Amino acid sequence: MESNAIEMLGITKKFPGVLANDHIDLRVRDNEVHALLGENGAGKSTLMSILFGSYDPDEGIIKIRGKEVKIKDPNAATALGIGMVHQHFKLVHNYTVTENIVLGIESRNKFGFLDLKKAEKRVAELSDRYGLKVNPRDRIEDITVGMQQRVEILKTLYRNADILIFDEPSAVLTPQEIDELMDIIRRLKAEGKTIILITHKLREIKAVAERCTVLRRGKYVGTVDVATVSEPEMAEMMVGRAIKFEIDKGPASPGKTLLSIKDLSVMNSRGIESVHGLSLDVRAGEIVGVAGVDGNGQTELIYAITGLAPAGTGSIFVDGVDVTNMTVKQRIEAGIGHIPEDRHRHGLVLDFSIAENCALKNYDKVPYSTRGGFLNSPAMANHAAELITQYDIRAGEGPSMRARNMSGGNQQKVIIAREIDLSPKVLIVAQPTRGLDVGAIEYIRKRIVAERDKGRAILLVSFELDEIMNLCDRIAIISKGVIAGVFADGEVDEHQIGRMMAGSKKEEVMQGADR
Repeated sequence: MESNAIEMLGITKKFPGVLANDHIDLRVRDNEVHALLGENGAGKSTLMSILFGSYDPDEGIIKIRGKEVKIKDPNAATALGIGMVHQHFKLVHNYTVTENIVLGIESRNKFGFLDLKKAEKRVAELSDRYGLKVNPRDRIEDITVGMQQRVEILKTLYRNADILIFDEPSAVLTPQEIDELMDIIRRLKAEGKTIILITHKLREIKAVAERCTVLRRGKYVGTVDVATVSEPEMAEMMVGRAIKFEIDKGPASPGKTLLSIKDLSVMNSRGIESVHGLSLDVRAGEIVGVAGVDGNGQTELIYAITGLAPAGTGSIFVDGVDVTNMTVKQRIEAGIGHIPEDRHRHGLVLDFSIAENCALKNYDKVPYSTRGGFLNSPAMANHAAELITQYDIRAGEGPSMRARNMSGGNQQKVIIAREIDLSPKVLIVAQPTRGLDVGAIEYIRKRIVAERDKGRAILLVSFELDEIMNLCDRIAIISKGVIAGVFADGEVDEHQIGRMMAGSKKEEVMQGADR
């Protein structure tokens, strides 16, 4: 009989207005990759935060390798060999990789000084052993998001963790980085580690997990052997109904051009030109997808359109109006809606309530603001309550709930509800389903198509190729800040798109397809 590394029995955790975990049982075998699957707000992260000592359970017991334990804080978890790679990284950006890894457990030499060289050597050894390819001396602010995640993994390994919890590890990664992460997880398992993988992505579960425990609305649904269960079956366990992975959408009926980008050039935050003379049009009643590897100018393009960064040269028109030099507020009033890539940085004020976040862009207008200039809080709350119902936002405290206390998926739903409710002419949508469960993904994709059918012009930027190909009426491929080609739906396949994303010229790719 296989032994269990972890047993969590009858775990219950309540928050104001929310029963996050309702007598949940979880058993994880020694040296297995065990997936934890559930909708946004199902209680997965709460359960793992209890295992890591961030929360105390209201009821239930925890056993580590058969011995009952009390995990009062993360230090106690670390002492038990438990490490957690958080969804939102906990790194100091102006510190080096090594300084971040040793923070709180700094080794010192015989004179009492910090011994960074010794620490750097161990970090390099761990990085090589697990194929992480991290430079111990790099500053966090200078490395990619994928590398930052590897630093978080190294933090747990440096502290000798043999049970690793990955909380939505691929939510901020590119497809290539996700493949590399899966290889890292396989290597960690081969080294004898026990891994709990919190994810919404069924493909990832199929790729690396042996068993999967499913939660729904805070309750235990079941544990299945991954090899013998299909993706649709897991999705149905998670959501409680059958999920359609393909979105039904009729052909587009494009109208007049609502977004016109002419010869646009944009500098990045380091003063380097990332978008070079880019031109692109989006018409009413169509979705144009921008496909590209992260770091090829997509972020700067979105910033320039929405006013978060200035355009260097070129022009941006919305329904014939030049918005190139307008403020963000003026662009909103001109008809630009924006579902941002970084929901925390540009989408929400985390310490504001749902009601306040829903009114962020029109708080100064009746009925949310009185003619005397005072906020009308009851009107804001009533409006938020309507959106909560309409968009199935899981908010136990209702409109007064703080944004930071919501799951990532429900935070995203608040942003989408606000932006669509404003009825923009042009909707800029960046990574709309990143980190969301299949039920939320299905819902949000349907909403995007519905907005297209209302005559909105939608520019969709996504690293998920299946999302681009599933939703878009035209696909613009961006490489090194330049549009490599624009194609109608069905004109190119994933392989051809991938080649152009990697830098191949349109003519070479299309000639290869003709042979």
